[in-house]
Amino acid sequence: MPPRPGSAAPAAQAPRSADRYFELKAEIHKKLIGVINLERVSSIPKERIRSEIGRVVEQLLEAERIPMTTGEQNKIVEEVLDEVLGLGPLEPLLKDPGISDILVNGFNKVYIERQGKLSLSPIRFRDNVHLLHIIEKIVSLVGRRVDEANPIVDARLLDGSRVNAIISPLALDGPALSIRRFGRHVITSDEMVANKTLMTSMLRFLAATVSSKATVLVSGGTGSGKTTTLNALSRFIPEEERIITIEDTAELQLQQRHVIKFETRPPNLNKQGGINQRVLVRTALRMRPDRIIIGECRGAEALDMLQAMNTGVEGSMSTVHANTPKDAFSRLQAMVLMADLEMPTRVVVQQLASAIKMVVQVARLSDGTRKITSIAEVAGIDDDAVQINEVFHFERMGINDAGKVMGRFKATGYQPKILDRFRQLGIQLPPNIFDEVMEVNL
Repeated sequence: MPPRPGSAAPAAQAPRSADRYFELKAEIHKKLIGVINLERVSSIPKERIRSEIGRVVEQLLEAERIPMTTGEQNKIVEEVLDEVLGLGPLEPLLKDPGISDILVNGFNKVYIERQGKLSLSPIRFRDNVHLLHIIEKIVSLVGRRVDEANPIVDARLLDGSRVNAIISPLALDGPALSIRRFGRHVITSDEMVANKTLMTSMLRFLAATVSSKATVLVSGGTGSGKTTTLNALSRFIPEEERIITIEDTAELQLQQRHVIKFETRPPNLNKQGGINQRVLVRTALRMRPDRIIIGECRGAEALDMLQAMNTGVEGSMSTVHANTPKDAFSRLQAMVLMADLEMPTRVVVQQLASAIKMVVQVARLSDGTRKITSIAEVAGIDDDAVQINEVFHFERMGINDAGKVMGRFKATGYQPKILDRFRQLGIQLPPNIFDEVMEVNL
């Protein structure tokens, strides 16, 4: 029996008690199969299933003479209900809007991320078989499968959360699962200012950049907020423009009406039928886009994207994994060369410098907060390398007693060439836009 709320079980008894709790749930689940056809559970009203579970729980507790309070009985009913209708132990985490990442490192180690900080949760699975069952349930919801022949799977839940799982023989310590969640609330640019992700003058500058149809690349590490930033910047795209998005897993939440969404398709078990980003970019070019937004550039499609940007599809946007704007161009250059067209390096660099006008660098800092740490303009090429000039940056100045990163947003003093483009298009910026300074935690 699990320890009653408020009671303290000895440490040596805790694992045994937890194991007994899982055994009890497994027994209830087994008895439930004799009452309800679980294959047709989706057509059975939830309240009927709940009442049947409650009846089985009462019978089992009475037969086993296990003392349990009403609250504990209700808890076990809900958990078995989650097992039957949902994703078992993951359900409470998926219902919590404050959790942005769920990381399962094994059946007994489930980590969660809140506000940029990781912590170990009390959630656990019965064993690796139980965890594998939940993974199989997740991937089956999207018509996929995971087994020894196909031990890695990328999928997404109905709410848009991105799922990645890996099982034996590639995962040595048992199945591993990660779920990247995306809130239903799309953060606005004003909220980004309020959260001190950037300052107002930076926002106005980026708004003008997007409105002027300059190509923007958002660069950053994993979990730094690249997709959130891309969503926020997309709000400045005029409503009448036709936008096509291309992603491996649909994450973008654009607010415009004229949006067409493409998603890649992985190959089947016979390594056939896969549709990659490069094919979708070429398809998008035939559909009269005003802008193409690629969720993340990660392969040879970078070449098609560059050619699209240089042949009429201005104002397109994408993200790339990189630690600095300079690194972002190094990565893009490597991706273009993956197309294996034997293009000279100088030609690749020229195409990069011509296509991309602005790089927005985002980062997740040590205190879990996310900042736009740099806005840099592409100024041309120098010695066969892309020349980048920073317009705004975040200057880090240490950590205060509360563990928060201290620093300030400010302009670098460089006058970007894109200001001429703004004037030609009649886009007005405040005369003191490069004078603002915002201090953070100082």
